[in-house]
Amino acid sequence: MDHHQEEESNREKQDDEKEALARLEEIKKSIEAKMALRQNNLNPERPDSAYLRTLDSSIKRNTAVIKKLKQINEEQREGLMDDLRSVNLSKFVSEAVTAICEAKLKSSDIQAAVQICSLLHQRYKEFSPSLTQGLLKVFLPGKSAEDVDADRNSKAMKKRSTLKLLLELYYVGVIEDSNIFISIIKDLTSAEHMKDRDTTQTNLTLLAGFARQGRVFLGLPISGQDEDFFKGLGVTAEQKKNFKKAFNTYYDALAELLQSEHKSLQQMEKENAKLVNAKGELSEDSASSYEKLRKSYDHLYRNISSLAEALDMQPPIMPEDGTTRLTAGDEASSSGAVKDTSVPEPVWDDEETKTFYECLPDLRAFVPAVLLGEVEPARTKNKSSESSSEVVESQQTAEDTTEFPADSGNMADVSITEQPKEKDDVDKEKAKGAKKEKGKEKDSDKKLENEKEKGKSLDVANFERLLQRLPGCVSRDLIDQLTVEYCYLNSKTNRKKLVKALFNVPRTSLELLAYYSRMIATLATCMKDIPSTLVQMLEEEFNYLVHKKDQMNIESKIRNIRFIGELCKFKIVPSGLVFSCLKACLDDFTHHNIDVACNLLETCGRFLYRSPETTLRMTNMLDILMRLKNVKNLDPRQSTLVENAYYLCKPPERSARISKARPPLHQYIRKLLFSDLDKDSITNVLKQLRKLPWSECEQYILKCFMKVHKGKYGQIHLIASLTSGLSRHHEEFAVAIVDEVLEEIRVGLELNEYGAQQKRLAHMRFLGELYNYEHVDSSVIFETLYLTLSYGHGTSEQEVLDPPEDFFRVRMVIILLETCGHYFDRGSSKKRLDQFLVHFQRYTLSKGHLPLDIEFDLQDLFANLRPNMTRYTTIDEINAAILQLEEREHASAADKVSVERHSDTKRPGMFLNGKSNEKNIGENGEAPKEESDSDSGSGSAVRDGQNEELDDGNHERGSDSDDGDDYEDGVGPGSDDDNEFRVRQKVVTVDPEEQADFDQELKALLQESIEQRKLELRGRPALNMTIPMSVFEGSGKDHHHFGRVTGDNGEEVVDEENGEPREVQVKVLVKRGNKQQTKQMLIPSDCSLVQSTKQKEAADLEEKQDIKRLVLEYNERDEEEANGLGTQASNWIPGGSRGNTRSTGEGSGKGGGSRHRFVYHQGGGGSYYSRRK
Repeated sequence: MDHHQEEESNREKQDDEKEALARLEEIKKSIEAKMALRQNNLNPERPDSAYLRTLDSSIKRNTAVIKKLKQINEEQREGLMDDLRSVNLSKFVSEAVTAICEAKLKSSDIQAAVQICSLLHQRYKEFSPSLTQGLLKVFLPGKSAEDVDADRNSKAMKKRSTLKLLLELYYVGVIEDSNIFISIIKDLTSAEHMKDRDTTQTNLTLLAGFARQGRVFLGLPISGQDEDFFKGLGVTAEQKKNFKKAFNTYYDALAELLQSEHKSLQQMEKENAKLVNAKGELSEDSASSYEKLRKSYDHLYRNISSLAEALDMQPPIMPEDGTTRLTAGDEASSSGAVKDTSVPEPVWDDEETKTFYECLPDLRAFVPAVLLGEVEPARTKNKSSESSSEVVESQQTAEDTTEFPADSGNMADVSITEQPKEKDDVDKEKAKGAKKEKGKEKDSDKKLENEKEKGKSLDVANFERLLQRLPGCVSRDLIDQLTVEYCYLNSKTNRKKLVKALFNVPRTSLELLAYYSRMIATLATCMKDIPSTLVQMLEEEFNYLVHKKDQMNIESKIRNIRFIGELCKFKIVPSGLVFSCLKACLDDFTHHNIDVACNLLETCGRFLYRSPETTLRMTNMLDILMRLKNVKNLDPRQSTLVENAYYLCKPPERSARISKARPPLHQYIRKLLFSDLDKDSITNVLKQLRKLPWSECEQYILKCFMKVHKGKYGQIHLIASLTSGLSRHHEEFAVAIVDEVLEEIRVGLELNEYGAQQKRLAHMRFLGELYNYEHVDSSVIFETLYLTLSYGHGTSEQEVLDPPEDFFRVRMVIILLETCGHYFDRGSSKKRLDQFLVHFQRYTLSKGHLPLDIEFDLQDLFANLRPNMTRYTTIDEINAAILQLEEREHASAADKVSVERHSDTKRPGMFLNGKSNEKNIGENGEAPKEESDSDSGSGSAVRDGQNEELDDGNHERGSDSDDGDDYEDGVGPGSDDDNEFRVRQKVVTVDPEEQADFDQELKALLQESIEQRKLELRGRPALNMTIPMSVFEGSGKDHHHFGRVTGDNGEEVVDEENGEPREVQVKVLVKRGNKQQTKQMLIPSDCSLVQSTKQKEAADLEEKQDIKRLVLEYNERDEEEANGLGTQASNWIPGGSRGNTRSTGEGSGKGGGSRHRFVYHQGGGGSYYSRRK
């Protein structure tokens, strides 16, 4: 792997060297070509007149060629030079000069113009003087009257290109007199022009350009291969002295001008500060004049700094700038305070970011020092271990050798004759011992090698696992832990592998760059080779990508430049490298270079702008960036990128947001409603709101309730629940809430503002929840639905209020029906919802193709409310359905009138719900207008002797579905939809067959009722004897006069003292044999049997009177609504039951049960409300 990497690095270095050599060779060739062209222009070999006569001298051809001279560019250069070689312009030299002077040249077209002018100069002797005079007229506007009214900017551009052309023509020898530049410079540096600020700014840019391009005239040092070329121009020392003197004098005058402007700016700032302190605001005129002076000063300072840089001089140093950049208009007046720009901005936005980039872990506190060294400590460790092992081995051999003399000493008593044999044995033993020692050394070496190989393989495996964990380190703690673990595997090979792994970060995982940079910065404190190697690799990659100039691999370029920016924030990459990368992108500000520059500024631009040592340089770079953006025609995406990068580094100055000061009581109300309110704390919030001083807080509580869009959308039903709870104690509060909600919905329809859509949806949801808590009738819901569909249609403002491409009203209807539409499932409410959904389908079809989200919401709505309803797909189908619906409505209205008149003629004594049908017919014979039902579907009407069913003590709203089932069209006698049509029609004759069917069904119904009655009689408690029917038939009178005793004359016998009966007459049933008889019996009135019987009868009578009163009041309210006399607000009573006017409720059409209601509880902690279905 290492060998392969070295080959790649060598190959890249060779490619870079080849590119550098190619550039140098290209520069050398261009200089040689320029020197050759200068020699040809200084010693031109002009053709004679005879040769010129052979060329085309026709006016037509010459005119065409002269026209081409007005549009000189690099693409047309070769063709134009061929045309010039084929024509004779000796009679049209002045026209050619005029055309060249009028040409609008760009910087890239200067070299083409130089080539063309050189060709004309080598052919025509009078061309060069004429061209010089023509170009000089650009700098002398007084001599050309046609340029007096020219645009100032175009004149400045023309002067800049002309000055560049003159310099290039002088360099190639077309113009030989350098004194023309002295006259131009004297004119530009004239003190008269300094009176006009715009002219001064233009002259400054021209002089800066001349100083950069014509350094030879100023005697400034010239580097590179151009030095030999410029030495041959022959600019005298006297000329250089004159040029330098003119520039220095002008620069000193500019410095004084800058100082005076700075003083005047400071003076104006002090005056503005006094005005702000005295009046609290700054007038628009003062702010605008200040901004104008500030911009002029900034522009002048930048241009002077640019000129100083071109002259190799230090820019002027201004004293401490305590001015403030006040803005014009309302922002200036609303700022309220003066910002001191002398106070430096913090480098980091928050403490967490500062900690991430500056607080790095100290590896010496976690890792032993021996592991943190570079390569040398490891080597010294190995050497020391090897030397120590050698010492041990030498000691062991010495001990072994000392054993032999000891043995010989012990054998000293042996005879001398045996000594030679012993010596031979000793030698043999020494040889054997040496062989054994060598074998042992070999075995130990093999063992050490095996152990080393095992250790190396284990380290390699651990390091590979560490590298695999690297992409998962997406937090500061994880990357710090991994850094510490790496230190235990530190080696030269592992460092190279680590650098390669960090360098090859996936180009789509840009979020890892900050953490990788932190790891490098942490390791840089102990391992210097890691950051230097990585920075070198990143720099080489950047140069390769920039010089390649292909429009591929934009992600790789962004990854590279962002890595450099992150390392810059850790101060691993020097700021000079970042600025050189940014300058390389700005020099060729096209295509991918724009993205690269913007990504670099987004990464570290703010850091460099706020760092004191790089603030000025980054400011200049940002100014250049914005100038390039204004000059170049960028597409919207690139323009947005540049603006985002600029304002991210240098945010626009704005005043601090001033929070609104609220009294403590208002703050407490907002805390209760917007912070504390949830399903668990609603009881406590209601208690706290009731404890507030209502007269003071009512309006503000109402205002906060109407700001449901500022709270959580899922808690709107809690606000409606609070409204219901408060209305029990403050009747007018619920009325005000409903009025405000309806008004807001209408205002939203009138304005149709995009920014208010969230508010409008919240109000629609709020209205639906108010219906669920029984604060509005269904008529209000349907009126709001129809208003949403129809408002603004048929008027001139239809395109503004409800354009065809706007589907927001569809969403409003969906929100309202999703909130309360599931209650419209029976009775007249069901019919009205079916009718509305048909019209709603026509509205949606008129909008055209619906977006997917709207279509899905519509499908869910119909699936929840009307799963079996037909969904129409074309306008024709829906129009036919609506026409059929209208015809059915007319027919049902006619049937209703006929039924009412028939009932009046045949059964004048029949009453329904305590009121006769005659009341429903107007004086002029018109049927009452069929209008909205009052939430109850068909109400709780008691018809045909049916008893009203009441809930246990709570008067559950709603009745059985008999009413809705008996009158499916909702136009029966007990329906609330009595006010939709007014018809005048004769009594329609009834079909005999239908009448017979009706009579048969009625007879069957009555028979069923009689049978049920019989079952009820049989179900009574059994007695010992059967009560004769005569007792029931003749006891009606006595039943109503229980407890009374009559005398012989039929008068009642009462007590003379207190007027009460003394005795009570009862009938006793006796049986004699098989015969049953009744006998009258007198019982004292103070008997317990009489007293209990009286109490029971009184309770039954009171209950019947209550039921009768409730039914009559309900029917009376229905009659008032039908005649248009009642109002919604007058019938609203606080609480869930709305008083006695709506005791039977609205539940018959609401999903088989009543809507939400509050049940009052009384406990030790006070009263509260709870909802139940």
